[in-house]
Amino acid sequence: MKNPYKDKPWFKFLSNKYVWVLMFFCIWMTFLDNYSYFDHRILDQQIQDLEDNASYYKEEIRKDQENIKQLKNSEQIEKYAREKYYMKKDSEDIYIIEFEGDTIEKK
Repeated sequence: MKNPYKDKPWFKFLSNKYVWVLMFFCIWMTFLDNYSYFDHRILDQQIQDLEDNASYYKEEIRKDQENIKQLKNSEQIEKYAREKYYMKKDSEDIYIIEFEGDTIEKK
């Protein structure tokens, strides 16, 4: 009995062993390998997140260095202590005014 598909071009293409090896290789590299395409996508996203974190922390370091430069001046130290720690001179009174939306609600 003769195979009716043997003369078709797609049958000749699919019966080629090199085509099967190539398809197996592509499927293996895409889905099953340790270095698959999907694993690379996840790793690339993690790299992007880490680079974003690095740029954020570099910006924070730059801001802190500016604050350190400003705090070398004694007037700036006094201003910082008054604003952040509510320090005062002996002859002064401090009044802290809080508005309704300024504070964090405690549960």
